[in-house]
Amino acid sequence: MADNRGAVTTAPFDQYQQAVDWINGLIPFGIRPGMQRIELMMERLGHPERTLKFIHVAGTNGKGSTCAFLTSVLRQSGYDVGTFTSPYITKFTDRFQYNGTNIPEETLLAITNTLRPLVEEIAASELGSPTMFEVSTTIAIIYYAKVVFPDFVVWETGLGGRMDVTNIVTPIISIITNVGHDHMDILGDSLEAIAREKAGIIKPGVPIVSSVEQPEVIEVIRNTAQHQKSTLYLMNDQYRLTTLSSEENQQVFKFQGPFRTLEQLTIQLNGAHQIKNAGVTVMALEVLKQYYALLIDFEDLLEGLRAAAWAGRLEMISEQPRLLVDGAHNPEGAATLAQALRETYTYERVHLMMGMLSTKNHTDYLRHILPIVDTLILTEPDFRKKMNAEDLYAIVQNVLAESPRPDLQIIIEPNWKAALAKLASMAAPADLTVVSGTLYLIADVRSYILYQTDSEKGW
Repeated sequence: MADNRGAVTTAPFDQYQQAVDWINGLIPFGIRPGMQRIELMMERLGHPERTLKFIHVAGTNGKGSTCAFLTSVLRQSGYDVGTFTSPYITKFTDRFQYNGTNIPEETLLAITNTLRPLVEEIAASELGSPTMFEVSTTIAIIYYAKVVFPDFVVWETGLGGRMDVTNIVTPIISIITNVGHDHMDILGDSLEAIAREKAGIIKPGVPIVSSVEQPEVIEVIRNTAQHQKSTLYLMNDQYRLTTLSSEENQQVFKFQGPFRTLEQLTIQLNGAHQIKNAGVTVMALEVLKQYYALLIDFEDLLEGLRAAAWAGRLEMISEQPRLLVDGAHNPEGAATLAQALRETYTYERVHLMMGMLSTKNHTDYLRHILPIVDTLILTEPDFRKKMNAEDLYAIVQNVLAESPRPDLQIIIEPNWKAALAKLASMAAPADLTVVSGTLYLIADVRSYILYQTDSEKGW
């Protein structure tokens, strides 16, 4: 039967998995940048997003780690914190966290049942169906605004910034970690074009903190901030970071900002890039402390930074054999992984297994990785957009034609569990094994090793 708006009424779901299946059923509608559907949903729901204090985080890499640092320090300081991130690593509910705990399944079910008639009504209009990410974003806003009421929401963009549905909010501060070559089919074919999309999260009068480094990207961020009359706090300009020491699972750095200098800040996350992510976090918190009466004791800042953890990024998930997982899937991520393998970890030989999506160009990724690995195992993620292992091998051959590696052993094994078994069997006690590539592969490997279960994984 039809209601007075012309939408078809349907029986509510009575199980969590039905709700998740319905949300994931919207995936074929794809990534459709544009704000009309999310704007309409917020309007019809009474604009719940306006009641929340958001910290909006964008960037090609480092968004998740920065969200982890922010969440950890704010929680350590006694604040209640919502954290919305994507893609999720283990379970669909991962993306909606409150004080480090996933949304309860029954709460997700209830919110989905409330939202579903509105989604189906919009789907029947000329706007077309809201996408899976639009519905997920709306669920997050309802959860935080109407169920748990956090003091702050750490809010990660999905893709880009300007036309990303998370941009429906007006935050108290915005962060752009960095700009690199990713999602170029959607965001643009140059760093300047991608930077313009990321800079779209800069709102009038809202401070912006960034650790971007390329001159052409800095110019885009600076011009956008100026146009929006937003104060810009830029790494190597308004604040500086000095690495004091770096070893596996412990890095120490100094932060010099416009308000004060902080010595001996320690993080456990590995890789030089994590100091930049921690630095951009500290700068954002310093701005909120200075202008928004945020209360953070130095001891809580120290402990919050030190305790921050982020799954799937230079994460050691096994010691015998040593297995490192890292979701590097673009050139900048590969450069970061290669640097960490050279500078942070000790080993005699390194054996790397990789699986990728077909939607990206992996040549530059391989240029960073091939020079430092002794064995390369090519496999396939269990995901609809996977790249076939044979196609990936063809790209490897092209890169090796430029820089031959006659000593490099290459194995093609499309089944990722069989590939993982081969990886483990090759490792001598002093060797390091690595699984890298799309987070959809990382999610499966991580769940399989840590929990012996299959991950739900996805956007």
